[in-house]
Amino acid sequence: MEQQWRMEDDGEIEIDLVELFFVLLGHWIPICAVTLALGAAAYIYSAFYIVPQYASTSRLYVLSKSTSITSITDIQVGASLTTDYVEVVGGRPVLDKVIENLEMDMDYPTLLGKVAVTNPTNTRLLDITVTDADPVVAKVIADEIAEVSSNYIAQKMDQDAPTVIQRGYTDEGPVSPNILKNTAIGAFAGMFLSAGAVAFFYFINDTVRGPEEAEQRAGLRVLGTLPDEEWNKKDKATPKKKSA
Repeated sequence: MEQQWRMEDDGEIEIDLVELFFVLLGHWIPICAVTLALGAAAYIYSAFYIVPQYASTSRLYVLSKSTSITSITDIQVGASLTTDYVEVVGGRPVLDKVIENLEMDMDYPTLLGKVAVTNPTNTRLLDITVTDADPVVAKVIADEIAEVSSNYIAQKMDQDAPTVIQRGYTDEGPVSPNILKNTAIGAFAGMFLSAGAVAFFYFINDTVRGPEEAEQRAGLRVLGTLPDEEWNKKDKATPKKKSA
């Protein structure tokens, strides 16, 4: 096996990745143990300690049937309005009105944190997605935001009211936590940390493990070696001082 370090002509030290690989391979049992332990911990935490969150989406269509599209300009105007409406739907006037209508014990920042308004690419659609621990509550809030937004746009912006073409659903599973993803992240973190610890102690170990490594580190040729048995004989032959 090649040694851990190589002394280059310019004095730089090169790390032997081949030997490092075999060092890691030799510690596969603790590395696997830590990987499995952190993966299991992430699974247990995700499955039993994180409250599941459910999402419900209502959809608005920006151009109502009263609008006739006669040119490319009209289409571009509709796309621009859709971008504006993304900001309007998440604004304080709309969400405060939703809180008032539903008599919710919630303030604007809290509700805003549950709402995501998106515009699918190259469409004049607005998706209003609400996330909550209760799927029924998520649906009710999403539908109410769609209704309030449509009325607000018609009254305050002097535009045709967007049409609600889809109301929220409550029959879908939770959107978070992603147990499989969290477990994989935990396992990867365990593997990375354990392998990193093995590599760290490998790098800080400066023990010379043979004449070849001594030559590489010191840049000098070894003229001879003394077996361990000879050292043991010398140690035994050396008289020890008696304590007074």
